[in-house]
Amino acid sequence: MTLAGPFAVEDAFDRLRLARTSRIGPVTYRQLISRFGAAAAALDALPDLVRRSGGKPFTPAKPEVIEREMAQVAALGGRYLFLDSPDYPAGLASLANAPIALMVQGNPALFSAPSVAIVGARNASAAACRFARLLGGGLADAGFVVVSGLARGIDAAAHLGAINAKQTGSTIGVIASGLDISFPPQNRELQTAIAQGHLLVTEYPPGTEPLARQFPHRNRIIAGSTQGTVVVEAAPRSGSLLTARMANEAGREVMAVPGSPLDPRAQGCNGLIRDGATLIQSVDDIIEAVSRIDRRMVRAPERPFHFEAVEEADDNARAQFIDLLGPVSVSVDELIRQSGLTAPAVATLLLDLELAGRIEYQAGGRVTLIG
Repeated sequence: MTLAGPFAVEDAFDRLRLARTSRIGPVTYRQLISRFGAAAAALDALPDLVRRSGGKPFTPAKPEVIEREMAQVAALGGRYLFLDSPDYPAGLASLANAPIALMVQGNPALFSAPSVAIVGARNASAAACRFARLLGGGLADAGFVVVSGLARGIDAAAHLGAINAKQTGSTIGVIASGLDISFPPQNRELQTAIAQGHLLVTEYPPGTEPLARQFPHRNRIIAGSTQGTVVVEAAPRSGSLLTARMANEAGREVMAVPGSPLDPRAQGCNGLIRDGATLIQSVDDIIEAVSRIDRRMVRAPERPFHFEAVEEADDNARAQFIDLLGPVSVSVDELIRQSGLTAPAVATLLLDLELAGRIEYQAGGRVTLIG
């Protein structure tokens, strides 16, 4: 199994080092690769970009940290899928906040198959778990990959249903920890089975423990990589409802299984149906709902990112541009008008200032100067 997917090891090292560098998020990563053509060139340019923008001395992620992480992933039999890799899930790559790098164990080709997410309560009722297991098995028999988060309750039941399907079923488990961490501990055997015979996915390096703030990030991978999300049982304000909201924002089908109004665990699903989610009573209902989406109409992101020479402002123009900024937020359009620079030049300056830690983006894409 190759560690870096379609990339050379050196290129993968540079991409991962760029991804692990402070202040580099998915949007910034895309911009830097497009601007400099390669991660190595972006890493070389970063210290000077930050210096010219008045930021504090800036150092990319330490090479020894990246070497250690890549060695750990290799020892686990894992590999990296980078944002512009051909085997990175196209649906997920279309999200603005898609992870820069995924670490996987198993068969990444499962990402290219039709898929449905099944999520729900950890403390689910026995009846709901049985139904999730039936849905998982039925979807697998119909040729769908079942995606879930390897949590207790509904998630585990959906995975097991797919694994034990009458036909050869497939499932993808998305976790909020490193590949070497099993959470919850009682799902250790299930996680191992998914990693060995299906696909296990995370965006976190080995050794990362599952923290509460990481689960919403995991949920966006579940919602973004599938054609639709089914919520089987969920209380109000649960993580499952967050996954459903993310699926809706990504333009995917949101489905819910109704429950008794007397059961608090059904309130989330009933609320989703009230707000327009598709009511699900069988596997056929799910297939009908997601079949309305013609997969040929899903536009795959451009890979690799196109290198485009950008217009660089000189130091004088840069200083004048910074003078236009202040503690009161201003729109990007106004900055273009006031500076007399082109939109690409302004975008480049804003990127440099963001890397230097000198600006913050406010609601509506408005910008304020820090300090």
